[in-house]
Amino acid sequence: MNRQGNKLRIMLKIAIFAAITAILAQVEIPLPLIPISGQTLAVGIAATILGSRQGSLAMVLYMAIGAVGLPVFAGFSGGPQVLVGPSGGYIFGFIAAAYVTGLILEKTRFTIPMAVIANIMGMFVTLVFGTIQLKLVLDLGWSASLAAGVYPFLAVGFIKAFLASWIGIVVRRRLIQAKLLGDMPKEVA
Repeated sequence: MNRQGNKLRIMLKIAIFAAITAILAQVEIPLPLIPISGQTLAVGIAATILGSRQGSLAMVLYMAIGAVGLPVFAGFSGGPQVLVGPSGGYIFGFIAAAYVTGLILEKTRFTIPMAVIANIMGMFVTLVFGTIQLKLVLDLGWSASLAAGVYPFLAVGFIKAFLASWIGIVVRRRLIQAKLLGDMPKEVA
C-alpha cells in the first residue's frame, strides 16, 4: 500500500474509534453528578486495538467533535460547556488514558492479562483527571470529590477494564490476521 493509502487507513481507524466512543457514550447509568457511561469502555478498546498514538488521537477527535457542539458526549450532550463543566475532566482524561493504556501494551505484550493491567491503569488516569476537575468546578473538598468522582466508578470500571481487554485483544488479533492492522506497533512476543 502506498504512503497516502496508509495515511487514509490510519485516519479511518481513528475516526471509527471516535465514532464508537460517541455511540457507547449514550449507554449510561445516571448518577447525581457524573453518569456511568460506555465511554471508558470505548477508550480501553481503542487503546488496546490501536495502541498509544492512534488510540489517543481517536480520543482527541472524539473530544473535538463534542467541543464544537455535536451531541457525542454522555446523554447526547456536546459543546465547550461540557468540557469546562463537572464531567469535562473525565473527557480530557480519555486522551491520557488511551495513551497510557496503549503505551503499557506496546512496552510489554498484547495479551489479555497485560491488557487488563493496562486498562486498569488507564481507568485510574481517567479518574484522576475527572476528580480534579470535579473538585475545582464544584469547589468540593477531596472527600466529597472522591465520593462523587471515584468510588461510584470503581466496581464497574474493573468490569469495563476486563471487557475492553478481552474485546480489544480478540479483535486486534483478528484484524492482524486479516492484515488490516499492518501499520500497528509490532506484537511483542
